[in-house]
Amino acid sequence: MDSLITAAARALASGDALGALQRVALRDDPPALALRGIAMAQLGEHPRARELLRRAAKGFGAHEELARARCVVAEAEVALAQRDLNGPPHALVAAADALSERGDRANALQARLIAARQWLLMGRLGEAGAVLAPVNVEEEGMPPALAAVAGLTLAELAQRSLRVDAARQALLGARRAAARARVPALAAEVAEALAALQRPAARRLLPGDGRPAREQLLRLDEVAALLASDMLVLDACRHRLGSGAVGEGSDAAPAWLSLARRPILFALARALAKSWPGDAERDALIATTFRTHQPDETHRARLRVELGRLRALMKPWARIEATARGFVLRPLAGRAVAVLAPPIDGEQASLQALLADGAAWSTSALALALGDSQRTVQRALAELQQQGRVRSIGQGRTQRWLAPPLAGFTTILLLPAALPID
Repeated sequence: MDSLITAAARALASGDALGALQRVALRDDPPALALRGIAMAQLGEHPRARELLRRAAKGFGAHEELARARCVVAEAEVALAQRDLNGPPHALVAAADALSERGDRANALQARLIAARQWLLMGRLGEAGAVLAPVNVEEEGMPPALAAVAGLTLAELAQRSLRVDAARQALLGARRAAARARVPALAAEVAEALAALQRPAARRLLPGDGRPAREQLLRLDEVAALLASDMLVLDACRHRLGSGAVGEGSDAAPAWLSLARRPILFALARALAKSWPGDAERDALIATTFRTHQPDETHRARLRVELGRLRALMKPWARIEATARGFVLRPLAGRAVAVLAPPIDGEQASLQALLADGAAWSTSALALALGDSQRTVQRALAELQQQGRVRSIGQGRTQRWLAPPLAGFTTILLLPAALPID
């Protein structure tokens, strides 16, 4: 490696992208192309960066497999910054194993972190955990900047699994590593992640006793404590109902009843839980569930059918009893009922949470992360754009979507599959 390539690499390592370009801007050999690609990525020119990295990977010979693998990892990181989630994370894990076998442990770890972040963006927490399992941020000789990124990634996985203490410890380690790395942007990212632990993550709707419902803002650790309690919790963040305290034995009730794929039953369960300890009127249940304010006998008949289905599913946790006005929820074992609501309401809450990370998302990437069709996402984006909550840049295939951060809240519970659904 010649002196200019070495000097450019050192400049990139310190965050001086312009200094690196001054040394290799006019060169087209593969090492220079790779460094130019990384420099362009640091400057935010992602399409150009990916083109240069691809040219570099093709330029390295068969005997330079290690350099070619490094280019693949670098291009994957740029793709992640563009929120291009089409690349298979499994290929990155294979690249990480190959790099580790050849002694390049730093780039092997980088590949694993990129793969894990892809899985996290798509809400695949199990796959992300499997990729991160071999990662040891205390490993001797790990570059401080890489250790900080690893700590941030481990903290996000812990947060989205509601392991708040583990997330805090990972972030404290990331803060120490960022201080050693002396990269201001990295230190700021860690500080923001630590601050998010103290922001409200959800709302608990309190019984109104005939008055309008009151709200209690909960931090992430308070959400975890509520979900682990013996209360019967209607979790509107993950569309499920249950209790963290379950009995023992083969006949014990499962911890949670998922209603994520039963929207009508979930709407009924939420209305009953919000009315507890009182009853919910029949017409109010019909208006909430079937979205009509002029009910007839067909709506009342359908309400009885849907309540029968919900009653059967909720049998291990509660009874649903008829009253003179409507129906009331009667939890078993004398449990109280709590309603956990997301920090913001609306069918597009998860979409807004993804866009609030500050990155520019394509429609296809949003659809992949949310598990919806592109057409569904396009309709939701059009509604949000009319309300002024999102904006688009570019046209056609280059169109990307942005949204301002959701001030005052942490969006961790709004992200896809923030909690495992049983």
